[in-house]
Amino acid sequence: MELSVVIPVYNEFENINPMIEKLEISLNKGFVDYEIIFINDGSTDGSKELLEKLKIENHRVVPYHFTKNNGQSAGIAAGFEMAKGDLVLMMDGDLQTDPEDIYELIKYIPEYDMVNGKRATREDGLKRKLASTIGNGFRNLVTGDNIADTGCPLKLFKNEVVKQYRLFNGMHRFLPTLAKYNGFKVIEVPVRHYDRLYGTSKYKVFGRATKAFLDVFAVRWMRSRTLKYRFEGDR
Repeated sequence: MELSVVIPVYNEFENINPMIEKLEISLNKGFVDYEIIFINDGSTDGSKELLEKLKIENHRVVPYHFTKNNGQSAGIAAGFEMAKGDLVLMMDGDLQTDPEDIYELIKYIPEYDMVNGKRATREDGLKRKLASTIGNGFRNLVTGDNIADTGCPLKLFKNEVVKQYRLFNGMHRFLPTLAKYNGFKVIEVPVRHYDRLYGTSKYKVFGRATKAFLDVFAVRWMRSRTLKYRFEGDR
């Protein structure tokens, strides 16, 4: 299989059909074989029933349903575990990024193992822009990384990268950094960003600041404890 698209969703009923339509229009231009994996994170708005209906109508749609809401890190980790494609595209289910941009990201494969999208413009308000700027700056200061937009939901990975992740709650904010810790090459590429058309964001701007603050130091600790070794004769 060429490509797996991983999309965690939580109460995104109105966005699911437009997301699939937009994905298929984009991906059919360059991919013969792909799957669209939806990880339903305990939705209560009919998303589960819609995804089950779409699974019957479209063999590319592959939904998995959590028994309860487990959070974004769990949704991403589950999607990575289920992904079969040689490449894995990660997106949010809110249509704020454009699947067409995969053709910009894929230009950097195979030289790089992960291509992180960087939102060229932020169309979700001043508070979110400010929180993102502060958060990314602090993360980079503590972890020693230089990723400007680790929170961008559009990311492309080689399959071996996602299979190496061992994610904990909150670790979805550090995917590029963790990939580098695992020895993979990462680059950041500008992508488009749009206003949300339907529904509301599930994430508070400053509500998780304390957890995120502690997670940064956990990731720095992981960097200092990462196993690094080579065999004799390795180049």
